[in-house]
Order: sequence, then structure tokens, then C-alpha cells
Amino acid sequence: MKVAVFSAKRHDITYLTPAVGTRHELVFLDTHLDRRSAGLANGCEVASLFVSDDGSQATLEALSAVGVRFLALRSTGYNHVDLDAARRLGLRVARVPGYSPYAVAEHTIGLILALDRKIHRAYARVREGNFSLDGLLGFDLHGRTVGVVGTGTIGAVVCRILAGFGCRVVAHDRVENPVCLELGVEYVDLDRLLTESDIITLHCPLTADTHHLIDVAALSRVKKGVMLVNTSRGGLVDTAAVVEALKDGTVGHLGLDVYEEEAELFFEDQSEAVIQDDVFSRLLTFPNVLVTGHQAFFTVDALEQIARVTAANLDGWAAGEAVPTEL
Repeated sequence: MKVAVFSAKRHDITYLTPAVGTRHELVFLDTHLDRRSAGLANGCEVASLFVSDDGSQATLEALSAVGVRFLALRSTGYNHVDLDAARRLGLRVARVPGYSPYAVAEHTIGLILALDRKIHRAYARVREGNFSLDGLLGFDLHGRTVGVVGTGTIGAVVCRILAGFGCRVVAHDRVENPVCLELGVEYVDLDRLLTESDIITLHCPLTADTHHLIDVAALSRVKKGVMLVNTSRGGLVDTAAVVEALKDGTVGHLGLDVYEEEAELFFEDQSEAVIQDDVFSRLLTFPNVLVTGHQAFFTVDALEQIARVTAANLDGWAAGEAVPTEL
């Protein structure tokens, strides 16, 4: 079976190749998938997509036209794929759920610590021979209230780590996670979470209901100087609204590993280019903002699991078996 692997980077080749072995033929394409590049999958029964690929109706129609019948996502999230269109076209779709909740959760805590203790700024100063402590004042995490929005697998790990720091953890989710309850996490409505939290961290999927969950209205209810961290999906945050909140001090620290318009920026070397996204460029001017390029998932453990599950999905579909991770 021939598989077109879109948005393939060196790590994809490194981990997918041994996981798949000789059972399937992998065609690695460093091109992002969209309706124009879909033709590169001609002759392939399967297309493998990453989060930066476009799975809109137009793209899926183009894939279907060249013979693709199965989409093997190399991600947990699937908001970049039009599932209704896939069903109409007879395209089956499978993902990689829960590849490493620890990777994303630990990166979240890393952002919190770096923002709090100004580690990124201190690193740059020391390299220039500046050992002044002015502007580097932080606060103890112990005893602070942290609001966790979304307590699935990743959110639960974040709660466990925060409990270890001695934080008071409040959470918001439609379903209360027993693991979190055992940790002493208090479930509250979103309004109370916004008003009581010193730090807010987002771990929910992007849906029509959660799009711009953090918007002007939400930001009007937060504590002055709140820390906001998003390692989930960029569309959860209205970035323009957050820029205004940074300017007036409503948001005191911002940590992002995802961005709502990241498809045109992330996963590529843009160092020689002029960034055309004015909102993103504005974000980078704030000293209390720390952005990483969607790397929270990027650990050896996670990549090995992504490769294993993707290979199993390919094997199951090729054999005509049920694929447990199918959407």
C-alpha cells in the first residue's frame, strides 16, 4: 500500500520508517497539503496529514479524485479536517489519540515557570554579561490559584504537576475527571475560574463552542495581571483581544505554543523572511510574552508513539479490519 506523507520533516522519516517497515511504501513529501498539492498523492491509497495540513472539503475532494481512500492523521486534534466532507466522499479518517500527555503537560509547566521567573530574559541577559536582577522579579507558584480549562488526559497531568507545586487548582470541564477530584481539584464554572485564577492554562479541543473561548468578554473578568498559557489549539484564543489586554496590563504574562494563524508560520524556518502577520509580530514585541512554535508534543517518547499508532492504523485499514482510532 502506498502512503503519501504530507508535511514530512526529518523526524517523521526517522520514526515512521522503522515503525512501518516494508509493509507499506511511504512517500515523504515536505509540502503542506492543500487543494493544489493534493495531486502529489496520485497513485496513493492513503494520505497522512499533520496539524498544519489543510483538510478542507476542497482538499479532500482533490485527494479523493486521485484515489485516496484513507486519511491517517499524525495528531490527536482533527479540527483541520472536514469530517462531514470526508464521510460524504467515503474517506475514512483515523488519528493518534493520547500519544504523550506528559510531553504537552510538561511543556505547559515549562512555559509557566519561564514566564514567572523570566528565565528566557535572564538567559539573554547573562550571555551579554548583564547580571542585574532588575525586571526579573517572579512569584512563588506555591499557594497560587491555577485554572485548568479541560481536564482530559493532558489537563489531568497538568493538574497533578500543579498539585505537586502546592497550587490551588480549579478546573472547568463538561465532565469531571475522577483523577482530578482525587487530587483535590475543585470544579467550577468558567466565570468563576476566570475571576479567581492567577494562572489560566487551556487544554480543551477546538470546537465551534470553544472557538475564541478567551475573548474580550472573558478577559474583562480575569484578575489584573493574570498569566495565560495555551498549548492546546490556537483558535481557543482571540489573539487581537489578548494583544489589547497585554497593552493595558490585564494579561501580565502570556505563553503560547499554538497560534490561530500558525499554518502560515510554524514548522518552517522563517528567519530570512519578513513576517506578514501583523498581530503575531505585535505579540513578539512584548517582554512578557513567550511563544514556542508548536513544539509541546515534540519528545522522543511522543514521536515513537505517533509512529507506532500511525503504523497500526495503516495496517488495520490495509487488512480491512476495524481501526480503533477511527473518527
